[in-house]
Amino acid sequence: MDSRVRKKPELLIPASSLEVLKTAVIFGADAVYIGGEAFGLRAKAKNFSMAQMAEGIAFAHARGVKVYVTANILAHNEDLAGAEEYFQELREMEPGQADALIISDPGMFTIARRVWPEVEIHISTQANNTNYGTFLFWWNQGAKRVVTARELSLKEIREIRERIPEEMEIESFVHGAMCISYSGRCLLSSYFTGRDANKGACTHPCRWKYAVVEETRPGEYMPVFENERGTFLFNSRDLCMIEYIPELVGAGIDSFKIEGRMKTALYVAAVARTYRRAIDDCFEDERKYRANLDWYREEIEKCTYRRFTTGFYFGKPDENTQIYDNNTYVNEYVYLGIVEEAKDSLVRIEQKNKFCTGDEIEIMKPDGRNVPVTVEAIYNEEGGSMESAPHPRQLLWVKLSDAAEPFDLLRVRGK
Repeated sequence: MDSRVRKKPELLIPASSLEVLKTAVIFGADAVYIGGEAFGLRAKAKNFSMAQMAEGIAFAHARGVKVYVTANILAHNEDLAGAEEYFQELREMEPGQADALIISDPGMFTIARRVWPEVEIHISTQANNTNYGTFLFWWNQGAKRVVTARELSLKEIREIRERIPEEMEIESFVHGAMCISYSGRCLLSSYFTGRDANKGACTHPCRWKYAVVEETRPGEYMPVFENERGTFLFNSRDLCMIEYIPELVGAGIDSFKIEGRMKTALYVAAVARTYRRAIDDCFEDERKYRANLDWYREEIEKCTYRRFTTGFYFGKPDENTQIYDNNTYVNEYVYLGIVEEAKDSLVRIEQKNKFCTGDEIEIMKPDGRNVPVTVEAIYNEEGGSMESAPHPRQLLWVKLSDAAEPFDLLRVRGK
């Protein structure tokens, strides 16, 4: 791949909390997307208060990383006045502002343009962006970037690239969970539970187990319903394009987007670090990228995932892209904590999962190294010695057999 033909794409990573944002930045993100406490499509994510958002933006900007804020709900009348106040707060944020807003609704777009005319606006995949005419429409309204619908092939994206202004940016999902509904515009959650997926409250009925549909008479079928003896007929595999970086670049995609604003710091670190190295290797020398494919595959499978697919990029998916027998994740590693402070031979962490003195664990470093270590001792904040750490979110000092640094992650292979 001739890197002179296309610029290196942005690596855009999700963050559910301030801790995860910092992890994304340290482990290789070029940009991070986050949600505030309203107007985003991940209502169950921890999300950011205004104070946390300001701290996160300052942390990212100090390291040359951009931050985009989601406001991509499909708004109802009662949302609009609050959106105006929200955009005004974001505009006045100190010490720095977000670099862009991610919006899907034309009403929200209009308010953002009026309240904060200088902000860059990216059009969310929720807006069903499936053709170059739609891209040109949003460009003429003042949008800088449009996120492609996940239902597009690389061939279709290449055609869009050829028909839009060179300055306009294309963003596409390259990794993460796939939605069974067209560009995520789903009514199942609202119908079944009253929780509106298009306002950020999805209960993920696509991951539920349903009864097998039976034909009662020719052409007539029983209704689908949830049943313990049934199947997971809507349950898609996860998207993974780590093996196709040159093809994505060749299609003219400017930003590689990772799905996962509900995911842990371990997931974010693993995916960010792997895609960062793959992109950099590819632009240094495609032969180097090809030689390292096994490492990318191995590392990407160490985070939580549901078996992988290439989605729609190489044609329409078939039954092989679905998982009918279960809805569980493959989870090879367990997240123990992130190093907040290192002092002498000790590290301070907020414990996430149980581990014990004598355990063989791994230090996951931003530079790509995985360092096996032994837990030699565990101490609580008062200095008391502990044989195990069973209580989540407990603040601990841990002595390891090798040195760790702030922002290193600790993980252990699942049993």
